[in-house]
Amino acid sequence: MPENEQERAPQGIDINRPSVSRVYDFMLGGKDNYEIDRHVAQLALKVAPDAPEAARSNRQFLRRTVRHLAGEAGIRQFLDIGSGLPTQGNVHEVAQAITPGARIVYVDHDPIVLVHGRALLAVDASTTVIEADIREPEAILAHPDVRGLIDFTRPVGLLLFGILHHLADDEDPGGIVARLMAALAPGSHLAISHFHNPGRAHPEVAEQARSAEKIFNETLGTGRWRTREEILAYFDGLELLEPGLVPLPEWRPDRRDEQAELGITYHTFVGAVARKP
Repeated sequence: MPENEQERAPQGIDINRPSVSRVYDFMLGGKDNYEIDRHVAQLALKVAPDAPEAARSNRQFLRRTVRHLAGEAGIRQFLDIGSGLPTQGNVHEVAQAITPGARIVYVDHDPIVLVHGRALLAVDASTTVIEADIREPEAILAHPDVRGLIDFTRPVGLLLFGILHHLADDEDPGGIVARLMAALAPGSHLAISHFHNPGRAHPEVAEQARSAEKIFNETLGTGRWRTREEILAYFDGLELLEPGLVPLPEWRPDRRDEQAELGITYHTFVGAVARKP
């Protein structure tokens, strides 16, 4: 690490502790990460060498989801919790290309996301970013910036990409999802991507999932590769859209995705989209 790297870190950013957002940024080929984040990423790559491809697949799944919601589903407002650092093809860019004026609130608990997000959105009155924790869903829903942009009497696209697997079982991720969805109007949609342990269906992949989970918990203090049944439970009471819960590249593949993704299946990273009836 260059001697002046710490001086270039935004105020309030601790670069001596790894950050989920910055590790993910590294996997996507970004530059907003530090030595500690790259160290964690390299440990993960030893057991999951396809992690960068899986991270890109997650971004492509997000873009396909937003295109569907803003287009076919007619969603005009989005709440993206655990949004991570800005990169190409952000939610507001995809949604507003289809529906100019679509409103987007990004939510993340990592202060570096707030720094970069506010710089990106400085001239966009229909999009904002707030610092908040998904573990306190009521605080997110009541936040004045959220209330200022989101009309909770109309359908909302709730995006939970790559965040619920960073909640431990005793933090009740299912209950948090239910509390968020209870506040949203009928016709709202829930989209989730989540680390997945396929168990006996794919024993080698399951072993990779267990090894990755161990590394994440030892370095980041978080990470839970859940079963198909555990992930499906988040969608209880909702209408699951076709093709259901599948490996990310298999959810409505699109020619606009990178060709490298097509035909590749990552059984350790799955996603689904559902509608509130």
